[in-house]
Amino acid sequence: MTVNLMVTVNDIPIKTDYFVGAFIEHTVSGMIESLEGTAKIRNLNLQIDQETVTVTLNDAAIPTNTFTSKIIKSTLVGMLSILKGVNNPIEKVIIVINK
Repeated sequence: MTVNLMVTVNDIPIKTDYFVGAFIEHTVSGMIESLEGTAKIRNLNLQIDQETVTVTLNDAAIPTNTFTSKIIKSTLVGMLSILKGVNNPIEKVIIVINK
């Protein structure tokens, strides 16, 4: 299956190699697909802006509560903060996955 992944941190596009891209895609897919009322990802737009997490899955908004938002944000910030080209602190993240 071909997966298109776009990662932007603090408005800067981040290039990923095969391993990093697959790791991000699998981690994000696992988090989102485990949420109640979700389905397999065809297209996903996940955005973090400060403390706000917005998830659009297969063209439908997926609500997240405070706890879920904190887990998603903490996981992604931890993963992305060590990548080349990422400036800390991370305040804004956009991850787009198309399958």
